[in-house]
Amino acid sequence: MTLDRFRSLADRLLAPFLRGALALGLTPDVVSVAAFLIAVGAAGAFYLGDIWYLGGALLVLANGWLDLLDGALARELGVDSSAGDLLDHVLDRYADVIILAGLAAGVGRYRLGFAAVTGVLLTSYMGTQIEAIGMNREYGGLLGRADRLALIGVVGAVAPFVPDAGPLTVVGWLLAFLAAVGHLTAVQRFVGAWRAL
Repeated sequence: MTLDRFRSLADRLLAPFLRGALALGLTPDVVSVAAFLIAVGAAGAFYLGDIWYLGGALLVLANGWLDLLDGALARELGVDSSAGDLLDHVLDRYADVIILAGLAAGVGRYRLGFAAVTGVLLTSYMGTQIEAIGMNREYGGLLGRADRLALIGVVGAVAPFVPDAGPLTVVGWLLAFLAAVGHLTAVQRFVGAWRAL
């Protein structure tokens, strides 16, 4: 269920945005910081809930799009570097945490939020840890970052219109799903790397 398979399509769709960023003289680091600030806005919208979920959904999708743009811009300008990669990954992790925190706080489900955050962080950690031991960075698995953002965007868009289902709201179910699948993805990445060693 990973959208990373469609990266080449995303790169083609990104072309006009890349041209626009170049025309504006934006740097990859500026785009990374802008993506993080948009994530903060998404978290605030999710915390407010109700119709604000729609704005949060759009902001989450914008965060994901800018996350693609910063890397494409760095490659186009020939300025991709370890420092830029570090900044991008750190801001992405903070964005993940703050978006999930906004969702959890908005529905008062802090334990589910904690479980979702740890699942997301461990998934990302496994991807970079695999690279740290000399293998290719792992983006695949049950649920990558692109998948999470797309799913959060879709749920955010429908949340104001979906009645509560059982003990949880649709956002609560999303957090539970992200928690379970995040931890399963981390384990999947670990097992795959272990077998490849």
